[in-house]
Amino acid sequence: MKTYSAKPLEVERKWYLIDAEGQTLGRLAVLTANILRGKNKPQYTPNVDTGDFVIIVNAAKIKVTGKKETDKIYYHHTGYPGGLKSASFKELMEKNPTLALEKAVKGMLPHNTLGHEQFLKLKIYAGNEHPHAAQKPVVYTEGKAE
Repeated sequence: MKTYSAKPLEVERKWYLIDAEGQTLGRLAVLTANILRGKNKPQYTPNVDTGDFVIIVNAAKIKVTGKKETDKIYYHHTGYPGGLKSASFKELMEKNPTLALEKAVKGMLPHNTLGHEQFLKLKIYAGNEHPHAAQKPVVYTEGKAE
C-alpha cells in the first residue's frame, strides 16, 4: 500500500468562522493553527498547504488565565540602538486587539515560506462584523463545523 501525499491542486479549501468571545488565547490559537495547517483533514501532508481559511471575530473579547493580563509581556525591536519596545497583554489589547492572537497563531505555524502562506489565510477582526459573507463561512464550534 502506498502512502498518500496531497497535491496542491487537489486541495479543497473551506472557510470557517470562529467566535473568540470568552475563549482562552492559547487554546484558540492552537485550534486556529491546526485548521490553517490542515491537520484536521485526513489528507494532511506536512509539506503541502492543505489548510482552510479561518475568520475570527470578537478578538477584542479574548481572555487569558491567571495574572497574564498584566504579567505577559510582548516585545519588538525597532531596529535602532536601544529600540527594544515592550507592552503588557492589557496594553496590547487596548492598542491593537487583534495583534495578540496574530502573534500566538504565527508562532505555532512553520517559520518558512509554507507557514507564511498558511498565515495569509487567517482573517482576524476585533468586532462582530467581517467582510467575508460571500465566501459562506461555516461556523466552527467545539472542534466541529456546523
